[in-house]
Amino acid sequence: MANIKPCSKRPVLTPCTLAGLNYQVDPYIGCEHYCYYCYALNQAETDWREEIHIHEDITRQLESELATIAPQTIYMGWQTDSYQPCEAEYRQTRQVLELMLKKGFSASILTKSDLVLRDTDLLQKMNRASVSFSVAFNDDRTRCLFEANTVDNEKRIEALRELKRAGVRTAALLCPVIPYLTDAIQLIELLAPCTEVIWIYGLGIDDRSGRNWLYMHKILNREFPGLLEPIASAVFSKEHDFWAQLRGDLVRLKNDRQLNLNIRL
Repeated sequence: MANIKPCSKRPVLTPCTLAGLNYQVDPYIGCEHYCYYCYALNQAETDWREEIHIHEDITRQLESELATIAPQTIYMGWQTDSYQPCEAEYRQTRQVLELMLKKGFSASILTKSDLVLRDTDLLQKMNRASVSFSVAFNDDRTRCLFEANTVDNEKRIEALRELKRAGVRTAALLCPVIPYLTDAIQLIELLAPCTEVIWIYGLGIDDRSGRNWLYMHKILNREFPGLLEPIASAVFSKEHDFWAQLRGDLVRLKNDRQLNLNIRL
């Protein structure tokens, strides 16, 4: 586990740019999951493998900030995973949810961890709380190459099933689709029975010098050398034939099976 230290003074509640959501809360600064493709790595203040930061008194600070806005749904999962491993001990997320419930707010959570099941009791009491899981890999070996500190697909899917049975709204992000590595159709088949909607995003990286692409390049060169150039070609061009083909396949699947797929490729 990384060292956990207090962060510098900053807001807990920050603006959110996602449609229909005005604010977000990241209970941690940094993420122990350390997914090598993650966009947030490029703005990391510290090496998250070594050090994660927390707000010294997140409840008191957030209570003051929530007092300035009307009750609404708050997003959790933009710059960090609220249920990364240290949450089991530090319970920052649990404290946030308890406060939000007390003040009449609800939560929309994105995670990769089945630890979220611990907080089912709070989510059930909120007004239309939702939990989304992101999934990107079809087999455990490949997952471990890119996001070794996360739980496997089986645990994520079982958590979605349990949340759905508990009456909590569920969704999935098929994200990121890595060209020639991710079998999107197969993952949709696994996710569809336990989710209300599946959002599908391709791996998009703008900066070849960014930390996330340098990590990706190293892994691909070592493990999939024959795919490195085809993957890079598609990743850096949304006009690539790979995306056009996949969009067509997904639209046909959506129409044929009447699935709620939100295709953002």
